[in-house]
Amino acid sequence: MTASQPFLLIDRVTKSFGGTGTAATIRVIDGISMTIEEGEFVVYLGPSGCGKTTLMRIVGGLETLTTGRVLLEGEPVTGPDRKKGMVFQSYSSFPWLSVIDNIRFGMRFRHDLTPSDKDALAHHYLAMVGLKGFENYWVNRISGGMRQRVSIARTLAAGPDILLMDEPFGALDSQNREFLQAQLGEISRTERKTVIFVTHDVEEAIFLADRIFVFSARPATILEEIRVADFLPQERTLETKETDSFFRLRNRILGVTRAQALRTEAMLVGVPA
Repeated sequence: MTASQPFLLIDRVTKSFGGTGTAATIRVIDGISMTIEEGEFVVYLGPSGCGKTTLMRIVGGLETLTTGRVLLEGEPVTGPDRKKGMVFQSYSSFPWLSVIDNIRFGMRFRHDLTPSDKDALAHHYLAMVGLKGFENYWVNRISGGMRQRVSIARTLAAGPDILLMDEPFGALDSQNREFLQAQLGEISRTERKTVIFVTHDVEEAIFLADRIFVFSARPATILEEIRVADFLPQERTLETKETDSFFRLRNRILGVTRAQALRTEAMLVGVPA
Protein backbone atom coordinates (compact mmCIF):
# COMPACT_ATOMS: atom_id res chain seq x y z
CA MET A 1 0.00 0.00 0.00
CA THR A 2 1.44 3.36 -1.00
CA ALA A 3 0.86 6.65 0.79
CA SER A 4 -1.62 7.69 -1.91
CA GLN A 5 -3.75 4.54 -1.57
CA PRO A 6 -6.57 4.24 0.96
CA PHE A 7 -6.40 1.39 3.46
CA LEU A 8 -9.65 -0.03 2.04
CA LEU A 9 -11.08 0.88 -1.34
CA ILE A 10 -14.59 -0.16 -2.35
CA ASP A 11 -14.97 0.89 -5.97
CA ARG A 12 -18.31 0.82 -7.84
CA VAL A 13 -19.33 -2.51 -6.32
CA THR A 14 -22.51 -4.20 -7.46
CA LYS A 15 -23.95 -7.53 -6.36
CA SER A 16 -26.82 -9.49 -7.88
CA PHE A 17 -28.29 -12.86 -6.92
CA GLY A 18 -30.29 -15.31 -8.99
CA GLY A 19 -30.76 -15.05 -12.72
CA THR A 20 -30.54 -18.80 -13.45
CA GLY A 21 -33.41 -20.93 -14.69
CA THR A 22 -36.73 -19.34 -13.72
CA ALA A 23 -35.23 -17.28 -10.90
CA ALA A 24 -35.29 -13.53 -11.46
CA THR A 25 -32.10 -11.56 -10.93
CA ILE A 26 -32.17 -9.54 -7.72
CA ARG A 27 -29.76 -6.62 -7.48
CA VAL A 28 -28.73 -6.20 -3.85
CA ILE A 29 -25.93 -3.60 -4.15
CA ASP A 30 -26.02 -0.88 -6.78
CA GLY A 31 -22.65 0.71 -7.48
CA ILE A 32 -21.34 1.56 -4.00
CA SER A 33 -17.99 3.32 -3.65
CA MET A 34 -16.19 4.40 -0.49
CA THR A 35 -12.74 4.61 1.05
CA ILE A 36 -11.89 3.70 4.65
CA GLU A 37 -8.69 4.78 6.34
CA GLU A 38 -6.61 2.69 8.72
CA GLY A 39 -7.88 2.91 12.30
CA GLU A 40 -11.36 4.16 11.37
CA PHE A 41 -14.52 2.79 12.96
CA VAL A 42 -17.13 2.74 10.19
CA VAL A 43 -20.75 1.72 10.67
CA TYR A 44 -23.08 0.48 7.93
CA LEU A 45 -26.59 1.49 8.98
CA GLY A 46 -29.81 0.63 7.23
CA PRO A 47 -32.98 -1.49 7.26
CA SER A 48 -32.83 -5.26 7.45
CA GLY A 49 -32.24 -6.85 4.05
CA CYS A 50 -30.84 -3.70 2.43
CA GLY A 51 -27.44 -5.17 1.48
CA LYS A 52 -25.16 -3.84 4.22
CA THR A 53 -24.20 -7.31 5.46
CA THR A 54 -23.64 -8.47 1.87
CA LEU A 55 -21.19 -5.62 1.30
CA MET A 56 -19.37 -6.44 4.53
CA ARG A 57 -19.13 -10.09 3.48
CA ILE A 58 -17.67 -9.00 0.13
CA VAL A 59 -15.00 -7.05 2.03
CA GLY A 60 -14.36 -10.17 4.11
CA GLY A 61 -13.99 -12.37 1.02
CA LEU A 62 -17.01 -14.49 1.96
CA GLU A 63 -19.10 -13.23 -0.97
CA THR A 64 -18.06 -12.50 -4.55
CA LEU A 65 -18.99 -9.20 -6.13
CA THR A 66 -20.73 -8.96 -9.50
CA THR A 67 -18.87 -5.90 -10.77
CA GLY A 68 -16.42 -3.43 -9.27
CA ARG A 69 -13.44 -4.06 -7.05
CA VAL A 70 -12.39 -4.13 -3.39
CA LEU A 71 -8.75 -3.46 -2.48
CA LEU A 72 -7.39 -3.97 1.04
CA GLU A 73 -3.99 -2.33 1.49
CA GLY A 74 -3.72 -2.13 -2.29
CA GLU A 75 -4.41 -5.84 -2.87
CA PRO A 76 -7.64 -7.24 -4.41
CA VAL A 77 -9.86 -9.13 -1.98
CA THR A 78 -10.31 -12.60 -3.45
CA GLY A 79 -11.33 -14.64 -0.42
CA PRO A 80 -11.15 -14.89 3.38
CA ASP A 81 -7.77 -14.78 5.09
CA ARG A 82 -6.15 -13.79 8.39
CA LYS A 83 -6.15 -10.10 7.43
CA LYS A 84 -9.92 -10.03 7.87
CA GLY A 85 -11.38 -10.94 11.27
CA MET A 86 -15.12 -11.50 11.56
CA VAL A 87 -17.51 -11.43 14.52
CA PHE A 88 -21.10 -12.52 13.88
CA GLN A 89 -24.36 -12.17 15.80
CA SER A 90 -24.30 -15.85 16.79
CA TYR A 91 -21.76 -16.83 19.43
CA SER A 92 -19.00 -18.61 17.49
CA SER A 93 -17.25 -20.23 20.44
CA PHE A 94 -16.10 -23.82 20.89
CA PRO A 95 -17.89 -25.52 23.80
CA TRP A 96 -15.19 -28.18 24.26
CA LEU A 97 -12.60 -25.47 25.04
CA SER A 98 -12.18 -23.20 28.03
CA VAL A 99 -12.47 -19.43 27.71
CA ILE A 100 -8.70 -18.93 27.48
CA ASP A 101 -8.27 -21.82 25.02
CA ASN A 102 -11.01 -20.32 22.83
CA ILE A 103 -8.97 -17.11 22.68
CA ARG A 104 -5.74 -19.04 22.01
CA PHE A 105 -7.51 -20.84 19.16
CA GLY A 106 -7.62 -17.55 17.25
CA MET A 107 -3.82 -17.58 17.06
CA ARG A 108 -3.37 -21.07 15.62
CA PHE A 109 -2.15 -19.64 12.28
CA ARG A 110 0.05 -16.91 13.76
CA HIS A 111 3.60 -18.01 13.03
CA ASP A 112 4.97 -14.62 14.08
CA LEU A 113 4.49 -15.45 17.78
CA THR A 114 6.19 -17.87 20.14
CA PRO A 115 4.03 -20.05 22.42
CA SER A 116 4.80 -17.74 25.35
CA ASP A 117 3.86 -14.70 23.24
CA LYS A 118 0.56 -16.35 22.36
CA ASP A 119 -0.17 -17.08 26.00
CA ALA A 120 0.60 -13.49 27.00
CA LEU A 121 -1.55 -12.11 24.19
CA ALA A 122 -4.46 -14.40 25.07
CA HIS A 123 -4.41 -13.11 28.64
CA HIS A 124 -4.06 -9.53 27.39
CA TYR A 125 -7.28 -9.78 25.37
CA LEU A 126 -9.00 -11.79 28.10
CA ALA A 127 -8.45 -8.83 30.44
CA MET A 128 -9.34 -6.28 27.76
CA VAL A 129 -12.83 -7.77 27.28
CA GLY A 130 -13.39 -7.97 31.03
CA LEU A 131 -13.13 -11.74 31.53
CA LYS A 132 -10.15 -11.94 33.89
CA GLY A 133 -10.97 -14.66 36.41
CA PHE A 134 -13.05 -16.66 33.91
CA GLU A 135 -10.15 -18.10 31.91
CA ASN A 136 -10.74 -21.70 32.97
CA TYR A 137 -14.54 -21.70 32.62
CA TRP A 138 -16.12 -23.77 29.85
CA VAL A 139 -17.84 -21.37 27.44
CA ASN A 140 -21.16 -23.19 27.74
CA ARG A 141 -21.10 -22.24 31.45
CA ILE A 142 -20.99 -18.48 30.87
CA SER A 143 -23.62 -16.00 29.67
CA GLY A 144 -24.34 -15.03 26.08
CA GLY A 145 -22.79 -11.62 26.56
CA MET A 146 -19.62 -13.19 27.97
CA ARG A 147 -19.47 -15.66 25.09
CA GLN A 148 -19.64 -12.79 22.63
CA ARG A 149 -16.74 -11.15 24.48
CA VAL A 150 -14.79 -14.40 24.00
CA SER A 151 -15.52 -14.19 20.25
CA ILE A 152 -14.25 -10.61 20.10
CA ALA A 153 -11.11 -11.45 22.09
CA ARG A 154 -10.37 -14.49 19.91
CA THR A 155 -10.77 -12.43 16.72
CA LEU A 156 -8.51 -9.64 18.03
CA ALA A 157 -5.89 -12.18 19.10
CA ALA A 158 -5.73 -13.46 15.51
CA GLY A 159 -4.20 -10.10 14.57
CA PRO A 160 -6.48 -9.06 11.68
CA ASP A 161 -5.86 -5.84 9.77
CA ILE A 162 -9.59 -5.14 9.65
CA LEU A 163 -12.36 -6.26 12.00
CA LEU A 164 -15.77 -6.99 10.42
CA MET A 165 -18.68 -7.15 12.85
CA ASP A 166 -22.17 -8.19 11.73
CA GLU A 167 -24.69 -7.06 14.38
CA PRO A 168 -22.58 -8.73 17.09
CA PHE A 169 -24.77 -7.45 19.94
CA GLY A 170 -28.13 -8.03 18.25
CA ALA A 171 -29.05 -11.11 20.32
CA LEU A 172 -28.16 -9.53 23.69
CA ASP A 173 -30.39 -7.84 26.26
CA SER A 174 -30.17 -4.05 26.51
CA GLN A 175 -27.92 -4.04 29.59
CA ASN A 176 -25.34 -6.40 28.06
CA ARG A 177 -25.60 -4.56 24.75
CA GLU A 178 -24.79 -1.17 26.32
CA PHE A 179 -21.92 -2.67 28.32
CA LEU A 180 -20.36 -4.24 25.23
CA GLN A 181 -20.85 -1.08 23.17
CA ALA A 182 -18.86 0.86 25.76
CA GLN A 183 -16.24 -1.88 25.93
CA LEU A 184 -15.89 -2.07 22.14
CA GLY A 185 -15.52 1.70 21.94
CA GLU A 186 -12.68 1.55 24.46
CA ILE A 187 -11.02 -1.39 22.65
CA SER A 188 -11.26 0.47 19.35
CA ARG A 189 -9.56 3.55 20.80
CA THR A 190 -6.85 1.45 22.48
CA GLU A 191 -6.11 -0.95 19.61
CA ARG A 192 -6.77 1.47 16.72
CA LYS A 193 -8.18 -1.37 14.66
CA THR A 194 -10.02 -0.62 11.44
CA VAL A 195 -13.61 -1.72 12.02
CA ILE A 196 -16.66 -2.14 9.80
CA PHE A 197 -19.70 -2.65 12.00
CA VAL A 198 -23.15 -3.54 10.62
CA THR A 199 -26.29 -2.55 12.52
CA HIS A 200 -29.83 -1.28 12.07
CA ASP A 201 -29.74 0.36 15.53
CA VAL A 202 -29.32 4.13 15.12
CA GLU A 203 -28.17 4.80 18.70
CA GLU A 204 -25.58 2.02 18.49
CA ALA A 205 -24.26 3.45 15.22
CA ILE A 206 -23.91 6.97 16.62
CA PHE A 207 -22.27 5.79 19.84
CA LEU A 208 -19.58 3.72 18.12
CA ALA A 209 -18.81 5.27 14.74
CA ASP A 210 -16.25 7.66 13.40
CA ARG A 211 -18.32 7.61 10.21
CA ILE A 212 -21.78 6.26 9.44
CA PHE A 213 -22.84 5.21 5.95
CA VAL A 214 -26.64 5.21 5.73
CA PHE A 215 -27.83 2.60 3.21
CA SER A 216 -30.95 2.86 1.10
CA ALA A 217 -33.47 0.09 0.76
CA ARG A 218 -32.46 -2.62 -1.70
CA PRO A 219 -30.73 -2.28 -4.08
CA ALA A 220 -28.31 -0.61 -1.71
CA THR A 221 -26.87 2.79 -2.43
CA ILE A 222 -25.34 5.24 0.05
CA LEU A 223 -27.89 7.88 1.04
CA GLU A 224 -25.68 9.80 3.41
CA GLU A 225 -22.21 9.76 4.95
CA ILE A 226 -22.07 11.21 8.46
CA ARG A 227 -18.90 12.14 10.34
CA VAL A 228 -20.03 11.68 13.93
CA ALA A 229 -17.12 13.70 15.36
CA ASP A 230 -18.68 16.78 13.73
CA PHE A 231 -21.52 16.42 16.24
CA LEU A 232 -20.13 14.53 19.25
CA PRO A 233 -16.82 14.12 21.14
CA GLN A 234 -14.44 11.53 19.73
CA GLU A 235 -14.43 9.67 23.07
CA ARG A 236 -17.96 8.79 24.18
CA THR A 237 -19.38 7.35 27.36
CA LEU A 238 -22.86 6.00 28.04
CA GLU A 239 -23.71 9.48 29.38
CA THR A 240 -23.12 10.83 25.84
CA LYS A 241 -26.39 9.13 24.86
CA GLU A 242 -28.26 11.51 27.18
CA THR A 243 -26.99 14.74 25.57
CA ASP A 244 -28.99 17.07 23.32
CA SER A 245 -26.41 16.67 20.54
CA PHE A 246 -26.89 12.89 20.58
CA PHE A 247 -30.70 13.23 20.48
CA ARG A 248 -30.60 15.69 17.58
CA LEU A 249 -28.31 13.47 15.51
CA ARG A 250 -30.37 10.38 16.37
CA ASN A 251 -33.62 12.06 15.29
CA ARG A 252 -32.08 13.31 12.05
CA ILE A 253 -30.85 9.83 11.10
CA LEU A 254 -34.09 8.17 12.21
CA GLY A 255 -35.99 10.34 9.74
CA VAL A 256 -33.88 8.92 6.92
CA THR A 257 -33.86 5.28 8.06
CA ARG A 258 -37.61 5.12 8.76
CA ALA A 259 -38.37 6.18 5.21
CA GLN A 260 -36.07 3.42 3.91
CA ALA A 261 -37.65 0.84 6.22
CA LEU A 262 -41.07 1.71 4.78
CA ARG A 263 -39.67 1.27 1.26
CA THR A 264 -38.28 -2.14 2.24
CA GLU A 265 -41.62 -3.23 3.73
CA ALA A 266 -43.45 -2.07 0.63
CA MET A 267 -41.12 -4.11 -1.61
CA LEU A 268 -41.65 -7.23 0.52
CA VAL A 269 -45.44 -7.05 0.11
CA GLY A 270 -45.28 -5.95 -3.52
CA VAL A 271 -46.67 -2.45 -3.01
CA PRO A 272 -45.07 0.38 -5.04
CA ALA A 273 -43.08 2.66 -2.69
